Amino acid sequence: MSVLRSVVTGVGGYLPPDVVTNEDLSRVVDTTDDWIRERTGIRQRHRASDDQAVSDLAVEAARQALEAAGRTAADIDLIIVATTTADLTFPATAAIVQRKLGCPIGIAFDVQAVCSGFVYAMSVADGFVARGHAKCALVIGAETMTRLMDWTDRGTCVLFGDGAGAVVMEPLEGQGTTADRGLLGFALRCDGTKQDLLYVDGGPSTTGTVGKLRMQGNHVFKHAVVNISEAVIAAAKAAGVEVSDVDWFIPHQANERILKGVANRLGIDEHKVIQTVGDHANTSAASIPLALAHGVADGRIKTGDLLLMEAMGGGLTWGACVVRL
Repeated sequence: MSVLRSVVTGVGGYLPPDVVTNEDLSRVVDTTDDWIRERTGIRQRHRASDDQAVSDLAVEAARQALEAAGRTAADIDLIIVATTTADLTFPATAAIVQRKLGCPIGIAFDVQAVCSGFVYAMSVADGFVARGHAKCALVIGAETMTRLMDWTDRGTCVLFGDGAGAVVMEPLEGQGTTADRGLLGFALRCDGTKQDLLYVDGGPSTTGTVGKLRMQGNHVFKHAVVNISEAVIAAAKAAGVEVSDVDWFIPHQANERILKGVANRLGIDEHKVIQTVGDHANTSAASIPLALAHGVADGRIKTGDLLLMEAMGGGLTWGACVVRL
C-alpha cells in the first residue's frame, strides 16, 4: 500500500565559537573538572555571544540543513522551532527565523517541550508533511540555555550549553513498510505532576522575569531511565520494528550516565550510541539534531539507516521517535 512519509533530506548543526571548559567554570563556581566529568561526562560547553539570539543559532543550523538537502529558503513552507529560550515572548522564534532566512509566507510556530522539544517538533511536522500540507519543512531545535543558569548552583550550571540543530523534512511516497524512508513511529508523554523536578522559576504571567533553571537531578535521573525506555519501546512498536533492529541510537545529550542507563536497559550496544554530550553539554532541544548532524558528518550515519531518538525534559515531558534516514 502506497503511503506518504515525511523524510529527512538534510541535516545541519551549529555551535557558537565561544567554548567554556570545565576549568573555566571552576574559576566562577565551586567545582572541578574531575567532579563534572565523573558525574556527567561533560568536558566543555559552547556559549552564545551577547549579540547572538537563539534565532541566530537556529538560522545557522537551518542554512546547513538546507544546503545538505539541496534546497533554498525559497522552498520552505513550514518552520517549527523547538526552544525554551525564545528571542522574545512573541512573536515565535520560528517567525523570526523565517524573516532572517528570507523564506516566503508560510506556516511558522514554536514548540515548547524543553529537552523533548525536537522529538515533539518532528512529530508535529509529520502531521503536516505526511498529509500533504507542507512540501518542505524546517524543524529546528535551538537553545541559549546558559542564559537560564544560576552561576552559583554547581548542580545545574555545569550541565548546559548553547547550540542549534536542524533537519529538512519532505514528503516521499513509501510502500507502507518498515523499509520506507521517513518517520515511522513515535511516542510522546508528559506528567505535569513532576514539574518541581525540573523547571524555571520565572515567567511573564507569574514573576514577570525570565527566571533561573532549577532541578532535582537525582530524581530526574531515576525518571529518565525508566520512562524513556517505555517510550522507546512504544515508539518502536508504533513503527513496527524491534529496538534490536535499530542501526543508531541518538539520545538526548543530557548526561553520560543517563545515556548509558537507557541504552543498557534497552539492550542497545554502546557502539550504536551517538554520544556528543562531552563536547557541548546539555543543549536541551538542540541536542538530538546536533548529535544527528555529528553522526552524519563523520560518516557513521548513512541514508537508509534506522534511527531511534529519545529525550526527557521539564514538564516532565519525554518521548521517542523512529526514523529511517
